[in-house]
Amino acid sequence: MAIKVEMPKLSDTMEEGVIAKWNVQEGDTVESGDIVAEVETDKATMEVEVFDAGTILKILVDEGDAVPLGKVMAVIGEEGEDISDITGGEAESESQVEVEEEGKAEEEEKDEDEVEEEADDESKQEEKQEEKSEKQEGSDKEQTEDKGDGEDDGKLKKPESSNGKKRSENDRIKASPLARKMAEEQGIELSNVQGTGPEGRIIKKDIENFQPASENVESTREDQEHRVSQMRKTIARRLAESKYNSPHYYETIDIDVEQLFAARKQINEMIEGKISFNDIIMKACAAALRQHPMVNSSWQEDTILEHGDVNVAFAVAIDEGLITPVIEHTDQKGLQQISSESKELAEQARNRELQPEQMEGSTFTISNLGMFGIEQFTAIINPPNACILAVGAIRDEPVVRDGEVVPGKRMKVTLSSDHRIVDGATAAQFLNTLQSMLQNPLGMLL
Repeated sequence: MAIKVEMPKLSDTMEEGVIAKWNVQEGDTVESGDIVAEVETDKATMEVEVFDAGTILKILVDEGDAVPLGKVMAVIGEEGEDISDITGGEAESESQVEVEEEGKAEEEEKDEDEVEEEADDESKQEEKQEEKSEKQEGSDKEQTEDKGDGEDDGKLKKPESSNGKKRSENDRIKASPLARKMAEEQGIELSNVQGTGPEGRIIKKDIENFQPASENVESTREDQEHRVSQMRKTIARRLAESKYNSPHYYETIDIDVEQLFAARKQINEMIEGKISFNDIIMKACAAALRQHPMVNSSWQEDTILEHGDVNVAFAVAIDEGLITPVIEHTDQKGLQQISSESKELAEQARNRELQPEQMEGSTFTISNLGMFGIEQFTAIINPPNACILAVGAIRDEPVVRDGEVVPGKRMKVTLSSDHRIVDGATAAQFLNTLQSMLQNPLGMLL
């Protein structure tokens, strides 16, 4: 009996998956537990295994295709088995769609051909009319010259056209329909063309003889379309929901990090490996969250959930966007453990090896762009968190210390808060606590 291989639910928020790779071909024999495909979900690339032995009779979706949950991707059965009851309906539906689309395309092409033929006929008529007008104009000019300068027919002469003077875009530019069409096709601005027709009217030969002041540089680069990955789709959806559903507001504080610099240097001289500034900031945030639990909360419509655990997430940039691995129980871990876990998680994130559970359960998020020289920015809250901290670059600048101007180091951090959960005063108190910890890091670590 033929067995359907359907798109499984590989993460709690997954709605569809993209076939990243098929590990089998039609006609291959598989056993229970074999990995037949790799599927890109909204969080990671996951493996799809089969639970029955048999032969791959039919693969119904190609690599790169997005497949909704529960849709049949392939069929397993005995070699030569009739599977038309599984694939027939889908094939018939697809064929019907193809026929309808081809019919529409033919109708559209026919309509376009008719429009083009009509445009060509109209253009030819306009061209003949212009040539006739130009000949008549030349004849009139010759007759005028024969009369001589001294003769006056008693009629007022029309003012000469100010040819050569660039017309503004708002001016009405006189041009024949054919000249307009030619200018549009050639990308010529009519305001740059000097008309030689009656009353400065732009005609066909003006477009043909037009010489631009400087040659236009034509781009040799082609437009490119990039397929949106399942991860980027999910990131985009979640950020849009967060930005427009959560009332964001922002508070920034400037921190003296002179002692933080010195403390980090001392720590790194005493231990193996290197502690980063971000590791220390995560530790400080975790400690501050313990003192301000409302910042460590989530909105649940009828209630506000104050989390018992402090799980700090940090943003990692990959090609698909920013993802946020989580360090669980951050407040209970030392700097070395935080540093080790953050390095391992960041490496897994860049290699697309993170599992969904490694990106779930955060109660607070940190986004640091200091390494890119960004001094200050605002970040979008990572649902269901109440807040996210945007960390800027450390700046060298003069500061006043003990009444004297001396070299100093400072860093701005901006807290984005959900106003439904965290009031302005609460956010300010959290930032003041964080500032105190980072300005006196040894006291925080004791």
